[in-house]
Amino acid sequence: MRARIFKPARNAMTSGMARTRKWVLEYAPGTARAVDPLMGWTSSDDTQTQVRLRFVSKEAALEYAAANGIDAQVVEPHSRAFNLRPRGYGENFAHERRGPWTH
Repeated sequence: MRARIFKPARNAMTSGMARTRKWVLEYAPGTARAVDPLMGWTSSDDTQTQVRLRFVSKEAALEYAAANGIDAQVVEPHSRAFNLRPRGYGENFAHERRGPWTH
């Protein structure tokens, strides 16, 4: 049984960092998906792909994988650049602004 351990990226539609601090163990698909001839839905006999386990640390996820005989591959997260403007959004409306305010 193969799995990957990773730290999920933040949702591109939001600026929040929810659900990105914990590590996730996700099983790799064991069988290929097939199209149901009657309804046209995509289905699979492999139910392990529906399982996503969350752990507080990478070490905890690796310990779980080792204890249960799971061949796990760790994918290290990319670091995110810190984005902070010196005065922030309020600078757009400051009375000592040097240039005219435009959109």
